[in-house]
Amino acid sequence: MIRQSIQLAFGASLVSAPLAAQTIAITGGTVFPVTGPKIERGTVVIVNGRIAAVGTGVAVPAGATVIDATGKWVTPGLIHADANAGAGVRSLGGFGEDSKQGDVNPSFSFATALDPEALGIPVARTGGVTTGVLLPGGQFMPGNAVVVDFAGNRTEDLVVKPSAALAINLSDGSKGAGGGSRAGTLARLKTLFADALEFDRRRLEYRRAATQDFSAPAAELEALLPALRGLQPVVITANRKIDIQNALRLGRDHRLKVVLRGALEGWKVASEIAAANVPVVLQPNVDIPSFDGLGARLDNVTLLRQAGVKVIIAQNDPGGERSLRYAAGNAVRNGVSWDDALRAMTLWPAEAFGLNQYGALAPGKVANVVIWSGDPFEFSAAAEKVFIRGIETSLRTRETELFERYRTLPPTYQSR
Repeated sequence: MIRQSIQLAFGASLVSAPLAAQTIAITGGTVFPVTGPKIERGTVVIVNGRIAAVGTGVAVPAGATVIDATGKWVTPGLIHADANAGAGVRSLGGFGEDSKQGDVNPSFSFATALDPEALGIPVARTGGVTTGVLLPGGQFMPGNAVVVDFAGNRTEDLVVKPSAALAINLSDGSKGAGGGSRAGTLARLKTLFADALEFDRRRLEYRRAATQDFSAPAAELEALLPALRGLQPVVITANRKIDIQNALRLGRDHRLKVVLRGALEGWKVASEIAAANVPVVLQPNVDIPSFDGLGARLDNVTLLRQAGVKVIIAQNDPGGERSLRYAAGNAVRNGVSWDDALRAMTLWPAEAFGLNQYGALAPGKVANVVIWSGDPFEFSAAAEKVFIRGIETSLRTRETELFERYRTLPPTYQSR
C-alpha cells in the first residue's frame, strides 16, 4: 500500500535515525523543563541525541562539551503545529507538491517532496522552532500531515512521521467538495467511514469482486482505518461554531482522536471542546471577522484555556516560523499564562500528534533544545544556540548571506 511504502522509506520514526555520538552539558542557565517548575542555574546533559539528565547539581560527564548558559534561558525546541518550512521558496505549496488531484486522498503523504534546502528551514531555527507539523494542501480530505525536524541533508533526515494525522476540512471553503452543504459534507464523510469499515470486514469478497461498489478506491479506504481505530489523530479544520460542533460530533460518533484546527469561534463552545478532551490548534493573532469566522477575537486562547482546553499555538505568517514565539507573546498579553504559552508550542503539540519523545526537557526525550538570550516571547530576545537531535545547527539564513554580501557596496554603487 502507499502508506506502507512511505513508512518503509522513512522508517517508523526519527528515533531510529543514526545520531552523532557526542556529549554536551548546558550549564548555569534558567531551565524550563515544561513538565515541572523552572530550574535556576540548571544543567541539561545531552548524550547521543537524547537528554540524559536535567536539574541542579547534575554531574557533567567526563569529556563533555560544556556550554555556559549563565544568564540565558533554556527551553525545549518549539513545535509549530501548522508549519510552512520545507514548503517555502523552493516551495511545496507554490508548485502544488503538498497536494494531490482529487478531494478524497487519505493515503496521500507529501513526505517525499520535502526539500532539505528550502530557505524557510534555517529561518525556522532562528525562531527556536525545531519541529513542524506540515498539513497537506487541498479541500475536504486532502491527505496526511507530515512531522519533520528542521535539520538534515536528505529528505529522510527531516521526516519524523510521514503520516502523522489525517486531515479533514469542514471550513466553508470545503463545502463544494463535500456536496455543496454542511449536510452533504457530513453525509459524505459518514459514507466513507462506513465503507472503510465494510471494506475491512469483507476484504476477501472485495478481491473476488463480490461486493458492492465503494465510495472510494481500496487504498483510500485502507488509509482511513488507523483513524477509525483511534491509532491516528484526525485534524479537522473548523472555524464556525456550527462546524466545530459538527467536528466534535464526528469525533464522538466515530471515536476519532480529534484535533481541531482554526476554531475562530472556539470560545463560543469552549466548554464543549473541553468536555470532549479535544486539543485546538489556532492562531492567537486572528481577530478580524471573516465569513468563516464572524466571532474572531484576540482572547480566544484565553477563554479556551479558562475552560480547560489544551491550546496549541500556531502562526501562519509571512515572516515564517520565527513569528511563532511572538504569537505566543501576544497570547500572554491577552491573558494566557506564560507557562501555558510555552506548553502550547512544546508539550501539547507533542501530545496531540503522538510525539511522545518530544516537547519537554526530561531524561530520554529527543534533545531538541534552544538556548535563548532572554525571554523567548520578547522581541529583544534571540535564539543563540539551537540543538536538533543533540546536534548544534546553523542559524545562518539566506537573509544573513544577502546582508553580508551587500552591507558594503562597491564604490561604483556608493556614488549613485
